[in-house]
Parts: sequence; structure tokens; C-alpha cells
Amino acid sequence: MAVKVEELLTAEINQPARYLGNELGAAHKDWDGASVRWVLTYPEVYEVGASNLGHIILYNILNALPRQLCDRAYLPAPDLAAKLRSTQSPLFAVESRRSLTEFDILGFSLSYELGATNILEMLDLAGIPLTWKERATNDQNGQMPLIFAGGQTATSNPEPYADFFDFIALGDGEELLPEIGLILAEGKTNNLSREALLLDLAQIPGVYVPQFYDMAADGSVHPNRPQVPERILRRVATPIPAYSTGLVPYVQTVHDRLTVEIRRGCTRGCRFCQPGMLTRPARDVEPQQVVEAIEQGMQATGHSEFSLLSLSCSDYLALPAVGMEIKNRLKDKNISLSLPSQRVDRFDDNIADILGGTRQGGLTFAPEAGTQRMRDIVNKGLTNEELLRGVKTAVDRGWDKIKLYFMIGLPGETDEDVLGIAETVRWLHRECRLDGRRGLNFNLTISNFTPKPHTPFQWHSVSTAEFSRKQKLLKEEFRGMRGVKVNYTDVRISAMEDFVGRGDRRLGAVVRRAWELGAGMDAWWESLDRAYKAWTQAIDESGLTWKYRKVESGEWNLFEKEEEKEEGRREKEEGRREKEEGRRKKEEGRREKEEGRRKKEEGRRKKEEGREIKEDFPNSPDLPLGPSPTLPHSPSPTPPLSLDGALPWDHLDTGIDKNWLKIDLQKALEAATVPDCSFEGCSRCGVCGTDFGHNVVVDALPIPEFAGEFVPNTERKQRLRVWFGKVGDMALVGHLDLIRLFDRVVRRADLPISFTGGFHPNPRISLANALPLGVTSTGEIADFELTEPINVESFRSKLAAKLPENIPIYKVESIDLKAPSASQLLEAAEYVITVAWTGSLALKGELGLENSAAVSVADEANWQDWVKTIAQTKAFWWVHTTKSGKTQDVNLRERLHKLELVEQKSESSTRASGGTSEGRAVLRYTGSCRSDGNLLKPEHIVFMLEQVSQQEIQLLQVERSQLILGYG
Repeated sequence: MAVKVEELLTAEINQPARYLGNELGAAHKDWDGASVRWVLTYPEVYEVGASNLGHIILYNILNALPRQLCDRAYLPAPDLAAKLRSTQSPLFAVESRRSLTEFDILGFSLSYELGATNILEMLDLAGIPLTWKERATNDQNGQMPLIFAGGQTATSNPEPYADFFDFIALGDGEELLPEIGLILAEGKTNNLSREALLLDLAQIPGVYVPQFYDMAADGSVHPNRPQVPERILRRVATPIPAYSTGLVPYVQTVHDRLTVEIRRGCTRGCRFCQPGMLTRPARDVEPQQVVEAIEQGMQATGHSEFSLLSLSCSDYLALPAVGMEIKNRLKDKNISLSLPSQRVDRFDDNIADILGGTRQGGLTFAPEAGTQRMRDIVNKGLTNEELLRGVKTAVDRGWDKIKLYFMIGLPGETDEDVLGIAETVRWLHRECRLDGRRGLNFNLTISNFTPKPHTPFQWHSVSTAEFSRKQKLLKEEFRGMRGVKVNYTDVRISAMEDFVGRGDRRLGAVVRRAWELGAGMDAWWESLDRAYKAWTQAIDESGLTWKYRKVESGEWNLFEKEEEKEEGRREKEEGRREKEEGRRKKEEGRREKEEGRRKKEEGRRKKEEGREIKEDFPNSPDLPLGPSPTLPHSPSPTPPLSLDGALPWDHLDTGIDKNWLKIDLQKALEAATVPDCSFEGCSRCGVCGTDFGHNVVVDALPIPEFAGEFVPNTERKQRLRVWFGKVGDMALVGHLDLIRLFDRVVRRADLPISFTGGFHPNPRISLANALPLGVTSTGEIADFELTEPINVESFRSKLAAKLPENIPIYKVESIDLKAPSASQLLEAAEYVITVAWTGSLALKGELGLENSAAVSVADEANWQDWVKTIAQTKAFWWVHTTKSGKTQDVNLRERLHKLELVEQKSESSTRASGGTSEGRAVLRYTGSCRSDGNLLKPEHIVFMLEQVSQQEIQLLQVERSQLILGYG
């Protein structure tokens, strides 16, 4: 049964078009014809979820299968969430508008350690029990859908979330989800129980069913029945670019462009990077597939920008050739290409040639560390010379702003390494000057290292006190540096990410309690304080505070032994110098003795906080694996650290050999680098083989000759004026979104639109007047200017074929190019409004007598007399506040041209005050509507009605029936 979404999306709901499910590309498959009904739910607001490439690809794949239906759901914004709860309405899938409980299976993307609170919020709003146990044991929940999660965090370590999901999908889903769909269809046919169905699903490689596994005392996980595998395999699939073309939202999303994946997996081997470890092997997409997917996708969607996606786009050797081929094919379309963060050492003129267009975007590089030693420790594979060459290339090619990512708290980092970040930026400033004079602008993000499972650095973390100290060092160093903006990651978030990301099943209760206390949307800065408070309280209540304090203090610090040795050497040397100084300056002995006590106290404090990091690594084969100290006030002692100890994710077979991680960690201790196995020798990580495949690398291709940049065609050969409507749910699409929609429609229809000139050419499409959000209309006007004449009826049919059905075209006329635009000619607008009388203002203490009519306050609405009184009244004064904050008195009566009563009716309704009747009326009015701000809005009519009647009037519905142009 469909949820009445139109009743939920009232005026107080922001961006209601998020929830309509009527985007271009929405499948809308037949409900009754499906044997398995999916919902792919992205636990973030629509603007984030609808632009996620994985979400789009899996949605397209499932809907391409016969008898499989896939709908979508997103985390509602707080305003709609509150409305759902207050009206006791369930969370719904956006296309079918059915409650999530009506589907067979719900899949969540879990790509962030703290994202599970959003999932619990969605389950609660849907009326679905939060845990698999509750769903399985309650008789009323027999028909509840199966709940599963996929994504990077789910694949990395699902144990903190194991209580909430019936199963976890590990790795790539393109082949895995269709296999799951076949088992579900068979299970429904055979009427299998929930447990039997899950047991069948557990036989699919890549499906992990937590209830069939138990956690041991050491945190390790083992099967509790013989029918399931001891280790669960991560799935690997080949990217299919054709499935990237999908939804074209009406609202602006965070990635408002077509995105096509060119390479999956990364073998660079950065030791902190979890995606690089969990997506191996590297798989390049055939260049021809990429080119065809983008060319067809841009035509199908009407986007003005596309992006090529990979963990390291620059390692796709065919990138310059593919980019240039696409740029040449689309050079007359005003199309721009953007790339995510890329390898600065591979950034050259060939890549610069394909980026941007008429809208040159920013560049993002990730040096990660400020010194060569630290970049070697993390195996970044980047030298200072390569960094400088890449940045200089960007400057020479016209970029004046570059974004750089750095990280602090990396293993083995000293203060010199931290300050090296500022020194690196200062050096780049000095060496890379614009026009030989102006300094380059840098936007820096300094993030805190957070250890991730399945990486060599999974055994190491840093205290929050150390993060705070290092941030303070950098803030002091960057103070006064011009042309640099620095953003720092909040250390509280980093500690929580670490605590949950490397946790075990005990954390399920913490996650649930944090959500109950208000955690949610934790990745958004405005939610940070609330989230931190909720998480810390949940941790305190769980009895795991001692474990969180270990994280805050730098649990699993592999460099602790070496730090102690280095600190001892420093203290010994310092003592020798102090003794010598004391002999030479005996008269200063008292002062030096006091200084010695101060330094001893400082050394003790630093040791407690883990602040001193060793400066050099000895080339010793023995890892410092001694026990960590017991934390004060800790009810549970810290166990001895061992690389052979059980980890909560050891039962997941990601392909990465744990012994290889240990070996690579040893190489980090020696600051030794490992080459990229896609281009050099095998690193023996354990991935390549039958289960996961091998690296697939496409060689560099000849770069096509550059056909030239887009030159906007500014010729104006024809102007067409279009009268159109905006009805039904399209009334919930805002004005700026409507302008974007017309731009994309013109591209899809391949109409010869003229462009403005300048650095940012835009199509010459002009709407006469902005229609307020939520208002329907049958009288909107837009002007289109074309570079070549076209038959009016041909233009109309092409445009109408690409527009949504709720934007009908009523009339198209050819207009003289020299004539004023519709917005310049606009004089008035006609509205039809529905209003309701809801009570006396006198009884509510809101009586205003200035413009009151000579009619008595009646028990029922007297619409005809009120309309007549308005017509006879000469002035209704309204205080108008301008955008600059100034106020001015406006006579609304001068702006009213005509007002008439179309219909009135009385609907009986019991009221709290005793039982009068509620009068409703339909009014039509014509009022000023000019581009200079001289407007008569529907709210102004309500104001005049209240003034003459001294009754409270409610505006129920608004429709603009026509815009009236003054042709002189």
C-alpha cells in the first residue's frame, strides 16, 4: 500500500523533490510482475546517495534482470524524519512510495565507520526491528525483509554491526547481488523459513551470515555450524561502464555529473590505505568501453560535466588518449572533464590537456607527508622533485589554486616531519609563482591517521593528545602564511572512527545506544558535538570505557619500545651536557637544578601521553613487540601486543596475506619502499590467483591530435517563446533546479542553442519569472535563442519529447530577436488560490483595525462581502523588507488589478472552540508581477482578507494560471 507522500511534503519540508522518485532514469518496474523486490538504501541524504556510483550501478543491474524489481530509499532529512514520526507514517521507497516493510530485501551501503547510526534511524523510521534476533524471534516479524549491508566498511570489519544485519555482502556486488536474487526467488517459491533461506545464502561466496558465527573470548570469529565456511571470500568483479548511466536528479547533488569508472583497484601499496588493499587486483577498463559509455551517457543524461573515477586515475595509462578522444568527440557540447584526487608524480601536460574545458575545475593532490622519510615509511612512492614538477606543471597550465591532502600521526612521525608539511607548502609557494610574481593559493586538509583493518598499519594508532599537539604545532607554523587555507580533522571523530573501525561484536550495543542518544549524520560537521556526546555516553554506559581510553591513548603503538630507547638516549645526552654546564657555571647550579626537575617532570608527562616518537629506525629484524603499559583507572589490563594475535576480521578472506602485512610493516620500520606490482615485479601480497584474478593493465595508447577547445556559438538566429506548465509533483522542483533541467533537456534534444560569451558560457534560456516552490502553474514562459532557424513545430516536438510529463508545452511562437525578453515585458500574473477561514482574530488577540471592513465578525465566512470590501478599499499598507535589510511601506492595493470569488463552500468540522463551520473559497486575482520586484503575492491577498474580515485566513493551495506580458 502506497504511502501518501504528497501529504507529507508540505511547505515546511526542505527540498521536497528529494523524495519524489521521478528522476530521469528511474525504473518504475511493475510491482506485481516481480518475484523478488529489492530496496537499495543509501544511509545518507538524497544529494549524497543519488550521486553515488556504486548505488547507481547496482540499481541498474538489478532492474535489468527479469522478475527482479529494485527501488531506492535514502536517509530523510531531519524535517521529514520528524514529520514521519509525528504522522506515524513509515519510511518509504521513493519510486513505488511503498513502505520498506513490503519489500523482500533491503540493502544498505556501509562505507563509513560511524554510518551505522544512520542505518538504525532508517530501520526505525520504517518500523523494522533493529537486530536480526528481533526480526527472527518475533512472530509478527515473519514477513520482515532481509536486511544486509555492503560497502567498504562492511567488507573491512562487519563485526561491530553484526547484530543488525541478516547477512553481509563482501566485496564487489555486480555479480554477487544477482546470485543472491536467484536464491531469494527460489526460496520464496519453496516457502523456506528465514533461517533456511539464510543458510542457502551462506553458500554463496561473498555472503557472510553473522548469526551462523560466534565470537570467541579473544575477539576472533568462528562458525557455529558445519554448513558454513570458516572464512568468507571477498568478491571481485570487472567494472561495466555501461551501467554507470543512470539517474539524473532534479535537485543538485554533491556529484552533479556523469561518472564512469576506468580502473578498479590500486596496487600502489600505500600502507595506510584500506581501499588500496581491499580492491586488489587492479582492473583497467577497455578504453573503447569508456569512450562509448561517456559519449552515450552524456547524450542520454544531458549532463555538462563528466568524471573518470578510480582510486588512482593517473595509473590508467590510457587516460590521456581516452580523455582526448572524448574531448574531441564532445568539443561542440560545452562539456568539462573532472578527475578525483590524482597522483602528482604522473600529472603532466598530457593530463592537463584533457582536464576542464570552459569551466576549469580545481586540482587535488595528496602528498600525504611533509618529508621524504615519512613518504617512504607509508610507501607513497613520491619524491620532492616529482611533487615540484607536478605542481609547476599545474601552474604553467593556468591553475592558480591547488588542494593538497596531508596526514599527521603516521607511524614513526617526529615533530620535524610534522613541521615538514608547512615547510613543503612554503617551498612550493616559493618555487611556483604565477606570472613570476603572484603566489599560488593552497587549500590544505590535514587529516588524522586512523588505522584501518587489512593494512600494514592496522597494528598502530596515536593518542588524541598527540594529534592535538601536532595540530597546534602546525597552526603556529602556518600562522601568517599568505595564500594558504588549512582545514583540520576533528580529533574526537578520529578516535571514534578508530574505536569502532577496529572493534568487535561487543560494540553493537554501543552503536545502538549512541543512536538512541541522538547520534546520526555523524560525518557532518554541524552534527559533531551532538554525535561526540552521544558516542561517549554510549561507551560509558557499555562498560567499554577502558577500551576507548586505550584508543585515545594510542593503543597498539608498535614504536613504543623504540621510543623509550630513544628517549633514554636523549636523556643521557642531556644529562651529560647539563653536568658539563654545571662545572663551567657553578654559580648557576641552583637554576640548573630547578631546570632539571622541570625537564624530568616534562619527560614523565610526555612519556605518559606517548608524545616522543623515535627519530630513526634501526635496521633490526626484530619488531618491538613488548607489552603495553597498563592504563591508569583501567578495569581491564592491556594485553601484550602480538602481531600473531587474533583480530576481529581474521575470518574474512580479502586475499591479502596477513603474513605479508607483517612483512610490509617491517619494511615500514626500515623506511623501505615496495614497487607498484601493476607495473613492476610481484609484491607477493597474496591476492593474485584463482579466487581474485590478476592485475589487468591497459597499455598507453597514442594520443589523438587535439581538435581544439569548445568555442561557444554566440550567434542568435532565432528566438522562440514557449508557454509551458509546471503541474503535479513538478511543483516541488525549485526554480534553479528547473533552469538546470531545461539546460539538460536542450542537450538531450540536441537543439542548436546559442551560448553567452565570457569565461563561463551558459545556454541562452531565460525564464520570465521564478515560480515559488510548491506552486503549480499552467502559464509559465521561457525564451530560447538558437544558432540556426528551426521549424517551430519541430522544436516543440523535440523539446516535449525530453521534458517530464508534468511539464507540458502549450504553445511555441517565433519572436523577433530585437524584441524585449519575456522577463522585460512581464507586467502581471493571474493566480487561482484556495483559502480557508479558521477563526476570529479578535478571539485570538490579533485584532488589527487599520484596514478593517465595515462588516461584523460573523460565525461563518462571508467571502463575497470581503472581496467587495477589498475592491472598495484604497490602501492596504505592508511593511516590505529588502535584501539589504531596509524596510519600506508598500500599498498592496495599488498592485491588485482584479479580485473575484470563483467558488465558496462550507465544510462542517468539529472545532476545539465548540463547533462552527470552516468556510473555504476559491479566488482568482490578477496582480503586479514585474522584474523590478513590484509583485503581489498570494500571501498579500491573505493579508488583505484578514484586514477586512478580522478573521484568520489560511492559504491552502496556489496555482499561477498565466503570466501577462505588456507589449506596449
